[in-house]
Amino acid sequence: MSEHEARAAAENAFARGAFPHTVDGGRTADKAGTLAAIAVALSFPDYFGHNLDALYDCLTDLSWLPPGEHVLIWPGSDALRSADPKSYLAIRSVLSDAQRALGPGRLTVVVTES
Repeated sequence: MSEHEARAAAENAFARGAFPHTVDGGRTADKAGTLAAIAVALSFPDYFGHNLDALYDCLTDLSWLPPGEHVLIWPGSDALRSADPKSYLAIRSVLSDAQRALGPGRLTVVVTES
């Protein structure tokens, strides 16, 4: 997803009344950086444990954010996929599981490559 496409996804989310949250794709070349970038994008609380279980827990809570749909936009996910395919798949799985657990209209995840 180019910078332009990420901006368009954010504008689309905003236009339908959702809250867009864009991950800094430049920080997602490793697992720790990706978890930290997601935490920043969604303003995770200080107690976020920086592991996959904590990621799921925070994604399925979101109580610190305003009510409504939140759209997590992760441009440049291919950097992690290339550097650490196992972590990439694990994080993608957590994102999908959390989105499914919350159901429609609460969390939408947009993950694409550069």
